[in-house]
Amino acid sequence: MAIPLHMEVNAKRRLRLRPATPHDIALLTRWDAQPHVIAANPNDRWDWKAELGHQVEGRRQFIAERDGRPIGFVQITDPAREESSYWGEVANGLRAIDIWIGEPEELGKGYGTTMMQLALAHCFADPQVTAVLLDPLADNRSAHRFYERLGFRFVEQRQLGADICCIYRLERRDWLA
Repeated sequence: MAIPLHMEVNAKRRLRLRPATPHDIALLTRWDAQPHVIAANPNDRWDWKAELGHQVEGRRQFIAERDGRPIGFVQITDPAREESSYWGEVANGLRAIDIWIGEPEELGKGYGTTMMQLALAHCFADPQVTAVLLDPLADNRSAHRFYERLGFRFVEQRQLGADICCIYRLERRDWLA
């Protein structure tokens, strides 16, 4: 099954996901220093050289591009196989998504929704995937509303690493509906 990695945002703009590569290290490091990125994930520091330096089974990392210009990042992981055991013990058949807009001037334009739609299409293209998980910070109400608009349902509040997060889940049947 072909995995859509391009989506029409409007008649003049296209948004696509392309694999992140070591050539993106400087870009991702710059985005990590943006106040809105830090606020959404204050306790995690990504080591981009290590992250992008080797392929990890069960993890895909993408750069979102608008009209060929990088604007954001998407990571899709298999939480049951994740090296760090970040999610704890979880069932097989799940995926977890991390997403952010890196360029501040691209916030609030609907690109996050399109990025999520592309990421979800990627996840559910695998018939073994039954649901997708997200973990926004517990106090990030705008992220909660964003994910709920996409059909995610609140599951529980949980401590993940140094953060208190709200776990959200989107079942395949709800995504298909």
